[in-house]
Amino acid sequence: MSFSDHLRKLAQPIWSAQLRHPFVVALGNGTLPQRKFKYYILQDARFLGDLALVFAAAAQKAPDADSAVRFNKLAEETMTVERGLHESYGTRWKMTAKQMASVPMAPTNYAYTRHMLAVALTGSACEITVVALPCAWIYCVVGQHLLKKGPPSPGHPYRDWLMLYASPEFAEVQRWMREKVDLWAKEAGTDEKRRMEESFVISSRYEWMFWEMAWNEEEWPM
Repeated sequence: MSFSDHLRKLAQPIWSAQLRHPFVVALGNGTLPQRKFKYYILQDARFLGDLALVFAAAAQKAPDADSAVRFNKLAEETMTVERGLHESYGTRWKMTAKQMASVPMAPTNYAYTRHMLAVALTGSACEITVVALPCAWIYCVVGQHLLKKGPPSPGHPYRDWLMLYASPEFAEVQRWMREKVDLWAKEAGTDEKRRMEESFVISSRYEWMFWEMAWNEEEWPM
């Protein structure tokens, strides 16, 4: 079993629960209230800004030039492709990019991004890749799961979101990240592997919590 498959096995109950989460189910069948989707998109837009910083940190610590170039490209694509989708929704809601960026992070979003940024600051390239891997891999799994019966109808309110995350291009991102993890983990020591197992499971938990956050439209208690 590859190391990335081992990591997924550790977190499988969490991943399975995501496919049953009411936010994900309603997103797939198009019944998700727009209010909740808007909350999610605005929080995710904030999340992507920090995810780009995580990829940039991985580029700095990458052990080879090709990987550094690819991580820098991922940082750029996070800001252009995914954020472009989010800003297209913002345009529909008559919100500028500046207004979207000024939305306060919800507690779960803040905690998740601080978790990733902490690993980006102190971890190896492999550890940084691992802490960000659930985000790319889970969205691929969710997108493909929701479209397993075929593409959404032209009138589906969340068609653009579904088509992006079920696309072969997005699947390639997690495939490449898994390839790097499996390669670099061969040289990792016991303590580093333990840290990667822990951070992967924590990131997976935060992915479930992100759906829960959006479903409940989470706010700071005070």
